Amino acid sequence: MHSPPARRPLIGLTAYREHASWGVWHTQAALLPHNYVDLLTQAGGVPVLLPLSEDDAAASIVAALDGLVLTGGPDIEPVRYGAAPDPYAERFQSDRDTWEFALLAEALRVDLPVFGICRGMQLINVHCGGTLVQHLPELAGGQRHRPAPGVFGTVRVRLDTAAMPGSLLGPTVDVPCYHHQAIDLLGDGLKATAWALDETVEAVWNPDRRFLLGVQWHPEARDDPALFAALVRAASAG
Repeated sequence: MHSPPARRPLIGLTAYREHASWGVWHTQAALLPHNYVDLLTQAGGVPVLLPLSEDDAAASIVAALDGLVLTGGPDIEPVRYGAAPDPYAERFQSDRDTWEFALLAEALRVDLPVFGICRGMQLINVHCGGTLVQHLPELAGGQRHRPAPGVFGTVRVRLDTAAMPGSLLGPTVDVPCYHHQAIDLLGDGLKATAWALDETVEAVWNPDRRFLLGVQWHPEARDDPALFAALVRAASAG
């Protein structure tokens, strides 16, 4: 008899809620750039799209997952980290914040592997008690992180090779970035492990967790499954 195939881990991907168009339809949709799905599948995971839901659904959803990806998206509401909105702050979605904070809180409670991308890294930092710089272009060199609407900037990052993600990617890497905010005060338990040339924090890691990693760049836009594969390995080891 043939052995059944090994079970591939189920990885939740948080989704946008946006007005979208396809075919003859123009309506609200739960959506996500397909690169996330492609790279996670390539890395050996089974992607599960997580649209906005009620807070009390978080525990049931996390219980069914082997890992969680907090994806990119709009600014986090500044009140979440005790700040007033900066004049350059952009739109935020309070209901998405509430939902993703609930998912993250439950994931951390059960030590589920979590990977945060761009907004997702910022959400991890804020949840852990950290704060954000609300508008990088007012700082020297900030425009490189988001050169134009809909255009990724290429940012050279130096990494701590004794920590994640430098232990996988090496001492330097050029990455696609699209963000106008960044980490200011680090959250509890988090270590900064990668930096842009202007010292913007580009990755955070908690070495005391099974897997809690955030990167400020967009690995899905780089077509590089290495970090998704690391998440899948951690999710499979559970």
